[in-house]
Amino acid sequence: MSEASVPVPAGDSGGTRHGWDAVAAQPDPRRWLILVVIGIAQLMVVLDMTVMNIALPSAQKALSFSDADRQWIVTAYSLSFGSLLLFSGRVADLIGRKVIFLTGLIGFAAASAVGGASVNFAMLVTARACQGVFGAMLAPAALALLTTTFSDPRERGKAFGVYGAIAGAGGAVGLLLGGALTSYLSWRWCLYINLFFAGLAVAGGSVLLKRQARQAGARLDVLGVVAVSAGVFCLVYGFSNAALHSWSTPSTLGFLAAGVALLAVFTVWQGRAEHPLLAPRVVLDRNRGGAYLAILIVGAGMFGIFLFLTYYMQQTLGYSPVKSGLAFLPMVFCIAGAANLSNIVLLPRIGPKPLVAAGFLLLAGGQLWLTRIGLRSDYAGVILGPLLITGLGMGTLFSTCMNTGTYGVSPRDAGVASATVNTGQQLGGSLGTSLFNTIATSAATSYIAAHLAAVPGHPSKAVVNQVTAAGLVHGYTTVFWWCFGIFLGGAVVAGTLMRRGPLHPTVRERATVSAAAAPAAADADADADAAEGDAAAAPVATPE
Repeated sequence: MSEASVPVPAGDSGGTRHGWDAVAAQPDPRRWLILVVIGIAQLMVVLDMTVMNIALPSAQKALSFSDADRQWIVTAYSLSFGSLLLFSGRVADLIGRKVIFLTGLIGFAAASAVGGASVNFAMLVTARACQGVFGAMLAPAALALLTTTFSDPRERGKAFGVYGAIAGAGGAVGLLLGGALTSYLSWRWCLYINLFFAGLAVAGGSVLLKRQARQAGARLDVLGVVAVSAGVFCLVYGFSNAALHSWSTPSTLGFLAAGVALLAVFTVWQGRAEHPLLAPRVVLDRNRGGAYLAILIVGAGMFGIFLFLTYYMQQTLGYSPVKSGLAFLPMVFCIAGAANLSNIVLLPRIGPKPLVAAGFLLLAGGQLWLTRIGLRSDYAGVILGPLLITGLGMGTLFSTCMNTGTYGVSPRDAGVASATVNTGQQLGGSLGTSLFNTIATSAATSYIAAHLAAVPGHPSKAVVNQVTAAGLVHGYTTVFWWCFGIFLGGAVVAGTLMRRGPLHPTVRERATVSAAAAPAAADADADADAAEGDAAAAPVATPE
């Protein structure tokens, strides 16, 4: 696998052997098998996020921990995963993506095995925290490997179409898989299943991936690592605390303020550091910066789509976990189709700006349609349509933003650029968790109190149950209205920030990649010359 390759339109280097085209001239012949390995690893990480949520009630009953402790099963993973993403992405750039990729796979599998065998709450929460650590190594390394393996624009579109489909549809598939495993086997299999995926990916990665040479003279930005890791940790913890308690508690405000301050320090330092953790050149590109913001926004909104629609189907309509998972399958097919169509056909022709804006508008339309749900809504009439539209929007957004967010970066920045994509999604998910939980709870509580107060005399139990059920639905529709507004805002951001036209590397990016490619190309020339010399010096056998 060529670790020095990055995407570029063919024919832009003026026929020179070294430079942008030379970097992409020799694709790895096993690149499609590498894509399978990367896809398996990504699917494992994405599935785990939703599969474990389905398993939590059963795990809580089996291990006898409280509702307050249950939140820590999710928070422990989010804290370690989110805070270590940028650090892990940069380490992958420095010491090798194959090493970090395989280490992440093996560690994630080991932590999953420990979690599945847990005998108490402490053992399970520790395993989840370790899963987050190794997941933070695995996710950016996988995306960086995809970025550096596929250099041809057409092949890159196909590869990112597959990867984006997995990233977008994995959550919905996880609902179905988690429901099936929990219902027919045990909640522990929601963790044990990771051993299967990790085993396949480790076997394939060990054989197919090649080692990456260490960057000569590059150093790790220790101050940057401390600032950004602590800052993201504080933000994720603050958001999680707001979901458990309230936004006005001192602990919530304190952690959120500390997180913002630390990230401000990190931003200022990156402009001055000799070897920055996240070089400003990565995020200041308008297309990449817009892609990172779009991922953060859609990450926040996705929480409302998956969690509250699942609650609605199971608690209000009485669907089983397996049935609710099956209900999401049409959305999965739309995600896969839109991800491939947008990356293979549309992105090379019209660029990311209209695609990202259209994706947000589709998501907004789906949420607007979901505001019509009621206590006895029909799946085909009220739920299926929004799921199809939402799937088209998610498929378009995820694949386009992941492709754009890693396009044109130097090979030395591929890992940290990939980590920035994952960090945006993680922070968005944490923000959505706390924000929408608060909104749904507040809206439902206000609705129930107002309608019970309007009932003359003492309301019967049947009336209380009816009003409570209607209040929950009101909380869900309020969340969908908020998601509608957030996605409309995302369309405005994408339309304002991103550049018009197809993706093309800037002059500075060409120069950076050419400089990075020249030593490797020179080494290749030297090896070729040496091989020719050896061949000339070798004795030639003549017939007697």
